[in-house]
Amino acid sequence: MVLYIKKRDGQKALFNADKITNAIKAAFLACQKVIDEKTYDEISLAVVNSLESKYTESSVPSVEHTQDIVELELMRSGHTDVAKSYILYRERHKLAREAKLLNEIKANKLFVITDEKQEVSFNSDFVYAKLNRLSKDLDKIDTEEILDDICKNVYNKMPVTEIDDLVVNTTKAHIEKHYNYSYLSSRMVLDRLYKNTIGAGYGAEALKKEYALQFVDYIAKGIEIDMLNPELAEKFDLVELGDALNIDRDKDFLFLGLQTIVDRYLLRERNPERTIFELPQWLWMRVSMGLALLEDDPTKRAIQFYEQLSEMNLVCSTPTLFNSGTTHSQMSSCYLNTVDDSMEGIFKNYGDNAQLSKWAGGIGTNWTAVRSKNAFIHGTNGKSQGVIPFLKIYNDIALAVNQGGKRKGAMAAYLEIWHADVEEFMELKKNTGDERRRTHDIHTAVFIPDLFMKRVKERKDWTLFSPDTVPELHDAYGRKFNELFEHYESLNLAGAKTIPAVDLWRKLLTMLFETGHPWITFKDACNVRSPQDHVGVVRNSNLCTEITLNTSQEETAVCNLASINLSKMITDGKLDETKVRATASVAMRMLDNVVDNNFYPTKESKVSNMRHRPVGLGVMGYQDALYQIKIDFDSDENVEFADRSMELISHASLLASANLAKERGAYESFKGSKWDRGLMPIDTIDLLAKERGEEIKVPRGAHCDWNEVRSAIKEFGIRNSNCMAIAPTATISNIAGTVPCVEPTYKNIYMKENLSGNFVVINKYLVDALDEVGLWNKTVLAKIKIQNGSVLDVDDIPLDLRHRFKETFEIDSEWVLKAAARRAKWIDQSASTNIFLKTTSGRILAETYMNAWEMGLKTTYYLRTLAASQVTKTVELEQQATVPQKEEELVAAAQQFKACSIDDPDCEACQ
Repeated sequence: MVLYIKKRDGQKALFNADKITNAIKAAFLACQKVIDEKTYDEISLAVVNSLESKYTESSVPSVEHTQDIVELELMRSGHTDVAKSYILYRERHKLAREAKLLNEIKANKLFVITDEKQEVSFNSDFVYAKLNRLSKDLDKIDTEEILDDICKNVYNKMPVTEIDDLVVNTTKAHIEKHYNYSYLSSRMVLDRLYKNTIGAGYGAEALKKEYALQFVDYIAKGIEIDMLNPELAEKFDLVELGDALNIDRDKDFLFLGLQTIVDRYLLRERNPERTIFELPQWLWMRVSMGLALLEDDPTKRAIQFYEQLSEMNLVCSTPTLFNSGTTHSQMSSCYLNTVDDSMEGIFKNYGDNAQLSKWAGGIGTNWTAVRSKNAFIHGTNGKSQGVIPFLKIYNDIALAVNQGGKRKGAMAAYLEIWHADVEEFMELKKNTGDERRRTHDIHTAVFIPDLFMKRVKERKDWTLFSPDTVPELHDAYGRKFNELFEHYESLNLAGAKTIPAVDLWRKLLTMLFETGHPWITFKDACNVRSPQDHVGVVRNSNLCTEITLNTSQEETAVCNLASINLSKMITDGKLDETKVRATASVAMRMLDNVVDNNFYPTKESKVSNMRHRPVGLGVMGYQDALYQIKIDFDSDENVEFADRSMELISHASLLASANLAKERGAYESFKGSKWDRGLMPIDTIDLLAKERGEEIKVPRGAHCDWNEVRSAIKEFGIRNSNCMAIAPTATISNIAGTVPCVEPTYKNIYMKENLSGNFVVINKYLVDALDEVGLWNKTVLAKIKIQNGSVLDVDDIPLDLRHRFKETFEIDSEWVLKAAARRAKWIDQSASTNIFLKTTSGRILAETYMNAWEMGLKTTYYLRTLAASQVTKTVELEQQATVPQKEEELVAAAQQFKACSIDDPDCEACQ
């Protein structure tokens, strides 16, 4: 409930919803429109509900933000003319307030409150000097314009601390004009961070020296308050590490990246104020030290790891950034486990998952073994309630154990599509029906064998079973599964249900379209292509569908993730093979070290990870790389680049793991694996085609010397059972300032909302490309805003640039799948592959997922549809409308861009 509202003078007042209703009435009257009281109340209620969804009792909305929401709700209710009038009304009053403020500042009649509670005249010269100091070496910055906006928003007796926030927020509001404003906003945050932590502001003469010297004190303090591992002070030359810090790399952060790190990654003291005592380069070094603890020369290795991380050539996953070097160094990203069909097994899994979630792990649990509803229970002579009630408890654990208070718990439930409860399972995310049989806080996914997809194509029947009646089916795959399934069908087992496969497929796709769940993953592709087929079965994937590891009652699969930043791997317009290989080599060493240095929340996770040592090296910034080499996403050149870039990463990663085996020994279960049998990931495509009895629609060509890898593995073995997986990278790509994983750009300009607040994100490559041809100006920016970030219909922009800078929903999903299939040739695990569709056609939806299966993909992730992802606007302008030329129309057009809210969960548990 919203209790207060913040006025423009900084004072809090009691929140009064009647004032919102009165403002809405006045807006209609100003347009000479009178409507019924019910409509006024409905719009007012929508505004209040929106505010309450964004603010808690402890947070206070401002008058300005409340008015923004009024604009939005007027638009949503279809009253475009009233919304426009309201915007212009606000603009007139804003100009009047600003003129009054400027006069007061000039006359030295506006005062601010210092930290010592003294009143002093507001000095705009001081703010101006600060802006100029921080914007040094940044072009395209108009500090006078920023200062003018700041002065227009200062109020009398404003605390100095609030002025600091105002300076940051004002600069942040200019990001849409040029991405250099984002760098400037970042520097403002750094300035405050430096002063609070080491006592010297951004650009201060003593800053570099203090940054290095106080690193030693930082380690000591972290150990003293029981946050850092005492071994950090014992095993490393801290002075040498401090000297290795490169403070200039702090300038590489865009505002979103730095603010994300400040809000969620930098270590804080245990006091009520939760004071930050870590700096960005200290964070990179702390992570590097945690990964180098067991190295023969830990200081040397820490510096090597630091160089890669601080340049953001690669970034470790969020759990590693959170916990490396701390007293509880749980650095693994993903856990996969399976539930036994017993009360003991089910409730043990609950306890295990609570521990795993507490320490920031994302979890995927296979529930297929649990018998279905109305199945016979031998011990009690009763009937089972099925798997759904247990999933409700699983959901509540995810909600209750919120990863150490840092972010929401993240769990996924998997069920094979032959399970008799699968139809109810598909409905778990619906917003209607019995809430006791709904799970809104977990993710769901179906595990689908090839036989089901074939029966859909052939329009044949499918049979649902309770798993207790088909005991061998759960662990079977490929031809063996087909034989067993048909055998069990012939027995006419009690409780079995036969339905047309296409009907079940249609229901699955309908639920996927309506709720985003369950995700579609493919059992046979995961198992037939698994390097570890000799020691177990892949029963499910993880929270983000990129991990495909064996699980059992004795082993909880664990994966450790990092991602190569492909945007940093381009030199002179080409993929830099030498840099990719060097980065992959260091990354594999870092990831392998996670296995040994890790804190394991459960016995089963430690047993599994130490035995198999799987890791997942992925990529992010793929779209950034395409921009740099000037390749369109929807092109054959992109598909070829996807193939060749992933082959290079795969070749480098596997060779690095073989070299680690030479140094440290092969992983324990290596004997009998596909690696031991001389099979590389590309070789397993033919195995899948043979098991499936159908050709896999992927070219088999290669460019690297794979005999080199085969020879190395034959001689030394390989250190890690699995080496590659492409995770979503939602958060770490924000930190690195890149487009997530291997996806196309979502929007060229939009407002991103996450746990760190609202941030304008602008495509810096588009800005540079338009600037290069003299087209980055206010008029073109206004036209792009009118198109919600799209440039396709902005005629001023050359056609080749309009195609290069297409947004996600302007690219046919076929290109996403083609590129994903080419990468899959080289990956021993899987990739988080989102499907983007701008159509509501069920036929196209079905064809898209059938194509994904036919291409041999192991897993898919979210289905994103345009209807759920439209940019929110405060002024509705018809697509055919001419671009406004009058000043007041430009103001209205600019204010309409409050921007987007894609249905984006930011899968932070993996990345």
